[in-house]
Amino acid sequence: MPEITFQPGNRIIEAEDGETLLKAARRAGVHINASCGGAGVCGKCKVTVVSGEVEGGGGKHLTDAEWAEGKRQACTALIHKALTVELPMSGDLKQGSLGVDVPVHHRAGQHCFLIDELKSEGVFLPPVEKFFLELPRATAADNMADAARIVNGLHGQYDVWGVTISLAMLRKLRQALREDDFRVTVTIAQPVNKEGKKYLLNIQPGNWLHRNFGIAFDIGTTTVYGQLVDLNSGKVLAEGGEYNGQLSYGEDVISRMIYAEKESGLATLQKEVATTINDIIVDLLKKSAIGADEITSITVAGNTAMNHLFLGLEPDNIRRAPYVPVSTFLPPIRATDLGLTLPSHAVAMVYPSISSYVGGDIVAGVMGSGMYRTDKLTLYIDIGTNAEIVIGSREWLVCAACSAGPAFEGGGITHGMRAAAGAIEDFDLDPLTKEPMLLTIGNQPAIGICGSGLLIAIAALFEHGLLDHRGKFKRDLSTQRIRLGRSGYEYVLAWRHDTGGQEEIVLNEVDIENFIRAKGAIFAGVKTLVEEVGLQISDIEQIILAGGFGSYIDLDAAITVGLLPEVPPEKIIYVGNGSLMGARMSEMSNHIRRDVVEVVHRMTSFELSEVASFKDQYVASLFLPHTDMSLFPQHCARYKHEGGK
Repeated sequence: MPEITFQPGNRIIEAEDGETLLKAARRAGVHINASCGGAGVCGKCKVTVVSGEVEGGGGKHLTDAEWAEGKRQACTALIHKALTVELPMSGDLKQGSLGVDVPVHHRAGQHCFLIDELKSEGVFLPPVEKFFLELPRATAADNMADAARIVNGLHGQYDVWGVTISLAMLRKLRQALREDDFRVTVTIAQPVNKEGKKYLLNIQPGNWLHRNFGIAFDIGTTTVYGQLVDLNSGKVLAEGGEYNGQLSYGEDVISRMIYAEKESGLATLQKEVATTINDIIVDLLKKSAIGADEITSITVAGNTAMNHLFLGLEPDNIRRAPYVPVSTFLPPIRATDLGLTLPSHAVAMVYPSISSYVGGDIVAGVMGSGMYRTDKLTLYIDIGTNAEIVIGSREWLVCAACSAGPAFEGGGITHGMRAAAGAIEDFDLDPLTKEPMLLTIGNQPAIGICGSGLLIAIAALFEHGLLDHRGKFKRDLSTQRIRLGRSGYEYVLAWRHDTGGQEEIVLNEVDIENFIRAKGAIFAGVKTLVEEVGLQISDIEQIILAGGFGSYIDLDAAITVGLLPEVPPEKIIYVGNGSLMGARMSEMSNHIRRDVVEVVHRMTSFELSEVASFKDQYVASLFLPHTDMSLFPQHCARYKHEGGK
């Protein structure tokens, strides 16, 4: 990896081959003015390459003389070799994160289960297994029934007992056995409990042990993700996602549950999510060159409402006191009964929920992250429209959910958007000129700001003194970027000429207020839950962050605004999509499926709206970072403007 040195300051960072200078600078905590988001249209990100060479970096904003001097546009200059780069005098180095000198996008740990780990622990045992049988052919002297021949063969060759054969499978036995001279592969669904029944799901002529595949799904309110897994090796062969087709009927679960109560509403929503899953299945099969008939199982994780809508269960009472779901535990289901384009032998397994608002997606995250097996006091947070919180260890677990609103996904923000091309995803300020440095997804002209960009922008505006602790802009600063707009005072993130001719992108005080409400709900939920079990935030030994937003969260920014407790960076673990990870683990390990039952039974759920202290905690959290600054001592030591006093 080429080494880049930024001068002045001698900041050194290793860059990826082909990475732009602008992205490398941002990771190094180096400010380069790039108000167009790295699209190459503003010409403000000029730097001087002192030694080494870059690919590209030119543009209409560079004169021949500047090019000869080594000046390049950082947003289009690609790194392939070691470089020394000199920044303009307005460039500045960002200080380390909360007392630790690390780049802004520091990751304290990226957790994932390893297949070798599962195998070494003896728990790599898929819930759907294949067995190859070489059976004696039927003769006059041996006229045992075909079904009995299968049962005896499983017992004699693999010590597998108690297999139940359905009528559908009985109808396939005769032909399958004789197609390859009584050499067959049978697919068996293993029970979760030892007392449970084993089911023969499929029978194939010949030896098909090497072809056993499953799919893991996370059914999110906004997006559905899937991974196709080789159940022999544990490898992910393909993955993909689509927006949940139910979005047309409401962006949040409450709207969809209301729609489900209309005539044919539930059937419509079930069909929409099934269609979304089918589209993903087609994509996964195409990417991996695998036939649909080779899929033996799928595991699904989603929140309680999503599970109900997927299964066609009436969700009416989930949103009404006393908030009772139809069921929290769900039996294995034939995939075809759910409208999925999979073979009749494929079985769907759905993660159980805890309560109406703590669903199977969180249980899957707890399982996949290994939280339920650790001795460390752990805080698990899945950050999204509905934030779910779990605290505990192998000894005990308590959980709660709180409604944060759509701000983290770009909702309720004037120019908010989901993470797509043109969304501002990273932001910094020149401390002297107050000019922004923007990075957009795909280096496209800015068209809006996504959740991760919103968090970083508000943290930077607060950090550099443009916002006070109430989330209000300072009125006496010498910058044209702060002005009075239609929704109160606002900061111009990108001028019209920097957005490819689109409207100006702004962040106003109403947007910031919506964000503060969202972050306040999460922090209040964490603090309330921790104190309800007789602990303090300082007792937490590790924090696991999950969810789409949690995957990209900037730790320094999250603590600066009071979204997360102030803890050392090394205590933070990022697991990405914990729901999908847990679903994938259950596809590969029947032992984990057995553990799920025990874990759900020992998870205690708190209804935060019924905890008297939650409202007080929420009100106290509606400031940057909080009204109780003793919770953020390092922040107070770093920032001496009004918001940090």
